[in-house]
Amino acid sequence: MKLRTISLAVAVSAACSTSVAAADSSDPIVIPIHNWSSQIVMSHVVGQIFESMGNNVEFVTTDSQAVYESVRLGDVTLELEVWEGAFGASFRAALEKGGLHDAGDHDAVTREDWWYPMWTKDACPGLPSWEALNDCADLFATAETGSKGRYLDGPVDWLKHGQERVAALGMNFQVVNAGSAAALWAEIGAAEADKKPVVVFNWTPNFAEAVWPGEFVEFPVWVDGCDKDPAVGPNPDALYDCGNPANGYLKKAAWDGMEGKWPAAYGVLSKISFTNPQIAEMAKFVDIDEMEPEEAAEAWLEANESVWQSWLN
Repeated sequence: MKLRTISLAVAVSAACSTSVAAADSSDPIVIPIHNWSSQIVMSHVVGQIFESMGNNVEFVTTDSQAVYESVRLGDVTLELEVWEGAFGASFRAALEKGGLHDAGDHDAVTREDWWYPMWTKDACPGLPSWEALNDCADLFATAETGSKGRYLDGPVDWLKHGQERVAALGMNFQVVNAGSAAALWAEIGAAEADKKPVVVFNWTPNFAEAVWPGEFVEFPVWVDGCDKDPAVGPNPDALYDCGNPANGYLKKAAWDGMEGKWPAAYGVLSKISFTNPQIAEMAKFVDIDEMEPEEAAEAWLEANESVWQSWLN
């Protein structure tokens, strides 16, 4: 592993020496780490590129909603995965205050919503309709939820508003929050053996779509304002009465002072753009291949040299 790290550093440094001339500050570029695998690996990929350009990098564990306030204040330098569905509201709120900016979109298209493995549809054939799911609620009932169906949502800090949606649409479900992304995968894996119907929070891109074929539940179509104005959506008295965006963005955010303080690194950040398969591969290295994030980042960089070298030119 040490030999691979050294060879990678030499390759990045060689590419940088011919393409990036601006001098960056010796202060550390602070990159946040959250609680899902693709973001952690992507952060180390970018951090390793920055380090090999001669920058100092510091990783800090940060709440995935509060991070935008941290970027705005300059306590954190950037955010590499701004998911529209999960973090769009926090990102927009920070933008309105000033201090950070949109640093560009990834090529990846995102979706985040209620999801089920295909064997669930065998038990509830009206899927993917949310109304059909609600009619089948008893299939998902557990000792914890009694007569209500159990929906396993993401960690609390992802703020997916599952319970608000249940109330707004009058669904016979109870929302239970998973402690981590790994708990979601464990739920699906445990249900696979006897094909037990489950409905959980899921998103794309990630590795799960290749391991467990499935579908997103189709709720009333997202309309801008569904999370702010009760008049938007089918229930005039409630917010969150629609699904999440089906073709969401994945953005990068940067502190307004980054370009002036680390011009070379900022120039690379502005060019960085990951695709759905590339992000899924990062997650797979950790969640399936059981690599450590740093090792996964090295493996990704080694296998995708032509991709990241184009960002340095």
